[in-house]
Amino acid sequence: MLELTILGFLAEQPLHGYELKERIGALSGHVRPVSDGALYPAITRLLKAGKLAEHPQPGTSAAPRRTLSLTETGRADLLERLRHPKDADITDGQRFFTVLAFLSLLPDRAEQAAVLRRRKEFLDTPASFFYRDGEPVRAEEAADPFRRGMLRIARATGAEERRWLTEVLADLAT
Repeated sequence: MLELTILGFLAEQPLHGYELKERIGALSGHVRPVSDGALYPAITRLLKAGKLAEHPQPGTSAAPRRTLSLTETGRADLLERLRHPKDADITDGQRFFTVLAFLSLLPDRAEQAAVLRRRKEFLDTPASFFYRDGEPVRAEEAADPFRRGMLRIARATGAEERRWLTEVLADLAT
């Protein structure tokens, strides 16, 4: 997911590593901050794979700053990741938001719609955080007020996301 995020932001414009880290942090929020120990090895892997290019520029300190940009190989990889997100990228809300952040980079509306349909199918499948006798527990069935709150919030969020997906899928079909 980190590599998708790097590729996505660099598809918009070249960035310095620090600027990239700031944008990734804003997207993922305080819940999943990106560390230098994860970011810079990911950048190095993408550079070695020919998906990024780096351009040294004079910095304000003694060390030059590196501006990173996306190569054609990187753009092709980004588009492939957007066309065919992993199942976890569809089922995990935060990971799906990352896919959504860059889905407009896919030029084909049918491919965008295919990704959104996968998410909608996932949301339409009955699920819960809690199960009793193999069946999902509904909010009204939860005796614990905190679990009931979790279930109500998830139901409301899921309902709104399904409404939005239905709207966008209709727009993409026109």
